[in-house]
Amino acid sequence: MTKAKTAETIENVEFPSFDASKATDQIRAFAEKGVEQSKEAYSKLKTGAEETQKVLESTFETAKTVSSDLSLKTIAALRANAEAGFLHLEALIGAKSLSEVVELQTAFLRKRVETTVEQAKDFQAVVSKAAEDVSKPVKTAFEKALKDIKAA
Repeated sequence: MTKAKTAETIENVEFPSFDASKATDQIRAFAEKGVEQSKEAYSKLKTGAEETQKVLESTFETAKTVSSDLSLKTIAALRANAEAGFLHLEALIGAKSLSEVVELQTAFLRKRVETTVEQAKDFQAVVSKAAEDVSKPVKTAFEKALKDIKAA
């Protein structure tokens, strides 16, 4: 009796037919969609790479300019310090007494400390501005990339 039920059950079951033309159309549509998505991804990647290149070029140009400014500032400070040292040496040579030498030396050291503090403030301002100028294009590009990612 179980064999008879099994035979009846098998006769009542319908197997789906396979239509090759529909499968081909689906595969073609899937492949075309994949190609389109690949083209879009490549386009975005290419655009991102071009933007990154522009940002890096801008950053390097800014770094070059800032480095030049900092070098000129350093040379000016070194020149001022050397001139002050030579002037002080001339003044010491012209001193007529030990008390005058002590007075000249004290004034020189006080002036050197004040000048050093001023130069340090100038360097700090230049370096802070340099860091801001150099990092600004990168920061802007990073913020744009984050905005684009959030939008997508």
